Amino acid sequence: MAHGEVLEFEEYVRTRQEALLRSARRLVPDPVDAQDLLQTALVRTYGRWDGISDKSLADAYLRRVMINTRTEWWRARKLEEVPTEQLPDASVEDGAEQRADRALLIELLDVLAPKQRSVVVLRHWEQMSTEETAAALGMSAGTVKSTLHRALAKLRQELQSRDLDGRAGEREAARRIQEPRRVPRQGGRERERCAA
Repeated sequence: MAHGEVLEFEEYVRTRQEALLRSARRLVPDPVDAQDLLQTALVRTYGRWDGISDKSLADAYLRRVMINTRTEWWRARKLEEVPTEQLPDASVEDGAEQRADRALLIELLDVLAPKQRSVVVLRHWEQMSTEETAAALGMSAGTVKSTLHRALAKLRQELQSRDLDGRAGEREAARRIQEPRRVPRQGGRERERCAA
């Protein structure tokens, strides 16, 4: 790579780094993994920088590299589950409702296949058009539309399922509080006792 192209790449990274890191954060939930993803994508792009004739498409190229890299990592992951007697404490982030919604959305995105997740992130978070999303992912506009339709339906179904599970748990807790308990007394007779 010529010295001028190296400087051009460095300037591109300097000016676009924040936006690219936001894209990486939307593809992988962990901030450290997002930084690793972006760095890996930049290294892979650096070697092919002179092959990108239209530098205005560099963002789309880098996003595609990040998506491919994330997919490679996802396929290569090892599922390591270690049984334990004691569950770790669940930490609740004390923050604004917006943070909770964002965390829920990122969690919900995990139910999607990598291709569906990529389409949702590019169309709704990156606010790319259908055509831009299709170009970035190397698929037709029709495939983007149908994939997005199925992904959003799956997200809706997951949200409804979680909402119903939450309501069922609330109803069960309310029933237990209101239902009298039978407590044995001496002499074999039972008496009612409020659970509250």
